[in-house]
Amino acid sequence: MISTPSKRKALTVRPLKTSQSVGAVLAFQGLAGAMPLLHGSQGCSAFTKVFFVRHFREPIPIQTTAMDQTSTIMGADDNLMEALGTIASQSGAGIIGVIATGLSATQGCDLNRVIRHFRQSHPQWDHLPIIPVDAPDFTGSQESGYALALEALVEHLLPTRPWSERNTQKRINVLANASLTPGDLDELRDLLAAFGLEAAFLPDLSDALDGHLDERDFLPVTTGGTPLTFFDSFHEAQATLVIGRSLLATAVRIQTRCRQMPIWHFDHLMGLDVTDRLVTELCRLTRTVQAPARVERWRRQMLDAMLDSHFYLGEKRIAIAGEGDLVTGFHQLFREMGAYTCVAVVPRPLAPLEGLSVTVGDLDDLETLAIRERAELLVGNSQLAETAERLHLPLLRAGFPIFDRLGGFRQTRIGYRGGRDALFELCNVLLPFRPHGVSPYFSGLRPLLAPFGAVNDEQRMASIAGSSWSGHSGHG
Repeated sequence: MISTPSKRKALTVRPLKTSQSVGAVLAFQGLAGAMPLLHGSQGCSAFTKVFFVRHFREPIPIQTTAMDQTSTIMGADDNLMEALGTIASQSGAGIIGVIATGLSATQGCDLNRVIRHFRQSHPQWDHLPIIPVDAPDFTGSQESGYALALEALVEHLLPTRPWSERNTQKRINVLANASLTPGDLDELRDLLAAFGLEAAFLPDLSDALDGHLDERDFLPVTTGGTPLTFFDSFHEAQATLVIGRSLLATAVRIQTRCRQMPIWHFDHLMGLDVTDRLVTELCRLTRTVQAPARVERWRRQMLDAMLDSHFYLGEKRIAIAGEGDLVTGFHQLFREMGAYTCVAVVPRPLAPLEGLSVTVGDLDDLETLAIRERAELLVGNSQLAETAERLHLPLLRAGFPIFDRLGGFRQTRIGYRGGRDALFELCNVLLPFRPHGVSPYFSGLRPLLAPFGAVNDEQRMASIAGSSWSGHSGHG
């Protein structure tokens, strides 16, 4: 086990980190009828919205309290009170997430106190859930902000009562981490459905930001997502599946609110081994001796993909930059294929991972380390495209944001089918950079045959072997 060093760099060059506020907004995007409200300047919401629109290519509901110089110095409670009143009366929101930014946190705003004051002044909105989330930009990252939002939702909306197996239905609660895409959630839903189980996601981005045309022309709040009834029926599920190290604190909070409920925690769902363990748990829960036939077929497809791709991925040196849960999942997938994670850069300290040395830093650190460690493949978001071009290395786009490829937000890399497609995708980005054909063989006897009329044409043969049409040279 190798520990993660703390960041010692005084200057961030080409940031890898995305702010906690962005992560909290992402969590509320997966709730039905939600309106995230950023308590900060207009720039806080504007830049956040740009990130989301470029990644998802969808309209993103976000509001701001629009703090200015005066309210920052004198106090911005009135800004927040006015914003809450406007959203409650005009947007039709079913839930409001109030997210503290770096500006309001530095100013010292107490979100809970202001929300209590709002409820006292506007009792007509007592039925409207208002969830405060302290997620300032100057600490943590997108992943931690997302986790804080889920923890706040559980704290404010999940009732405390014991779980009883007699009252359960064929349903699994799923707490999805920030690295799971709408495509990943669809894949997990299909896997649970194969066992006759319904998936109840928190949050459900597969229903809200999966890239669909809505019948309504315009809606000021989120479309689709987890309904608020999820929390009232939470105790009726047979188990709760928590995905990601970042959600450990949320899992502990659920255990105190829903005592005795089985809680399965997985660091990630990437690769054959972890998917096998999940399928084993599902077989045990549903009391089936063998997985359904289609699940068995998905597994055989992944095994075939591993066989096909190990020639390309075996012993490859890979550099990856991203949030902790994403790096953890890819690291496991690489290990199963015999590849080596030679560089791993994360925006905040990560719990130790077997066989992995992690650096807390930025994309400039990744570039420096990739050169030093002789990386052959890069994995990260679209911000790494310039690095890949400079180093003449292939890049697999993963994480947030992905803005230079269509459909990046729907990538599926978990489970058997997601793992299969991820392996093919890794190989396909490597193929244009891989030499093809067989190098010409030069016999040591050729000089000895010169007196008998043989022509020493090694230079011409080497030139042909390196030409663009010979199939031997790298291209791309």
